[in-house]
Amino acid sequence: MKGIIFNLLEEAVIDQFGDGVWDDLIEASGARGAYTSLGSYPDAEAVALVGAAATALDKPAADILRWFGQTAMPRFVDRYPALFTPHQNARDFLLALNTIIHPEVHKLYPGAVCPHFRYQSAEPDRLQLGYTSPRRLCALAEGLILGAAAHYGETVSVSQSACMHEGARACALEVRWVS
Repeated sequence: MKGIIFNLLEEAVIDQFGDGVWDDLIEASGARGAYTSLGSYPDAEAVALVGAAATALDKPAADILRWFGQTAMPRFVDRYPALFTPHQNARDFLLALNTIIHPEVHKLYPGAVCPHFRYQSAEPDRLQLGYTSPRRLCALAEGLILGAAAHYGETVSVSQSACMHEGARACALEVRWVS
């Protein structure tokens, strides 16, 4: 996993809970704790940090990942505004993930492993996304979707009808825009 993800997680934890909590999570997880944004680190370290946070907060790891996704999105916008400004709304942004956003991520962070999305849309207020990734971080994807909607001044709900954690080949996410 690229170090930028660890950097964003550290910022989110420190901003909401303080330096001491980040230090506690590093210690409890056994993670190294020093990450450069362009560096690559074992996925297991991120999993361990999320697990330590889940234990400390007595919440499921999926809730921690969702929170992190929502919290990370404004930081992504601040760091990479050019990825967001061409899009007028969250739907356009989400539909550009495979073709525009992730190729740009690969330019910025060579070797980055991005998820793949497939799209279906039946109604203007709904978007169905198939999510596949060897990391199986669908809860993080949910949080990032919620954060993207908030960035564009929209409110959405995200639900899953299938999940890789429950044996599905891909996660099925449904995004509904709330008026």
